[in-house]
Amino acid sequence: MKHRKTNLFILLTILLVILFLADLTLGSIRIPLKDMINVFLGNSTNNINSEILLNFRLPKAITAILTGAALSVAGLLMQTLFRNPLADPYILGVSSGASLGVALVMMASALLPVIFISSGWGLIIAAIIGAALVLLLVVGVSFKVQNSVSLLIVGLMFGTMASSLVSIMQFYSNPDAVKLFVMWNMGSLSAVTWNYMYVLFPVILTGLLIAFLLTKRLNGLLLGENYARGLGIPIIQTRILIVIATGILAGSVTAFTGPIAFVGVAVPHIARGLFRSARHQHLLPACILSGASLLLICDIISQIPAHALPVNIISALFGAPVIIWIILKRK
Repeated sequence: MKHRKTNLFILLTILLVILFLADLTLGSIRIPLKDMINVFLGNSTNNINSEILLNFRLPKAITAILTGAALSVAGLLMQTLFRNPLADPYILGVSSGASLGVALVMMASALLPVIFISSGWGLIIAAIIGAALVLLLVVGVSFKVQNSVSLLIVGLMFGTMASSLVSIMQFYSNPDAVKLFVMWNMGSLSAVTWNYMYVLFPVILTGLLIAFLLTKRLNGLLLGENYARGLGIPIIQTRILIVIATGILAGSVTAFTGPIAFVGVAVPHIARGLFRSARHQHLLPACILSGASLLLICDIISQIPAHALPVNIISALFGAPVIIWIILKRK
């Protein structure tokens, strides 16, 4: 059994490398592997290929890996905390808070005392502030409620209120602003440039580190909060750390790429199915590798049409059948 898991990790790592290289070479302009190697070695004389690879495809592929890993781990944390197979990274309303921040910038900027730029850092800062506010509210409630189900309901209510405010702004905004917001809501990996990567990478790394530090506590929560409490696990503190880690992972991804659906709810089940294990020392790295690979596949498929499709559409086509399968399997 141990050798089987080791072989699976090796295969997933090889698959991730292959998909990463495929994502760099495939697209509207196909770049041969030999030319790609020359670009990275600095021996290429084709400036167009160098520009496409280094300043567009490489940061997009790295963003796909970071986003897939972050959403998958966040989804696993939520499914463990709430012991709900359909919980996803956005269940606590973090994505809705980020969407509210972006909506304020795009559709209600005339009402604000300051003028934000409706692109680039302006949108990212607004999304981070919106996600952080919802996260702080949920963390504050975590101190008061006694069980995870109550926390889940509160998170859903915060998300619902934020979504309602977004809907009000959409109703009163001009069509151009609404269209821009809808396009942002579809998710895009290509929006993250090298300037943004310096912020996105360490933030996601921090969230993943917190998740790995909670491995033993997560294993204890699988048997229920009462059992975990009997093992000496501080439930309130653990719950808050899980919420913070999920908020960091899901909030940062939403701020930089827009909301990307279904990856967070589908990949943990794929990891469990592959490794036939519920232990988080197996599931956490499995989710990172599987989530990164899945989003790279989605990115490759999205580039097949003449006009690249939003990655959210492709991820939904992958994720929705997994959710249907989970429901049918559990009856």
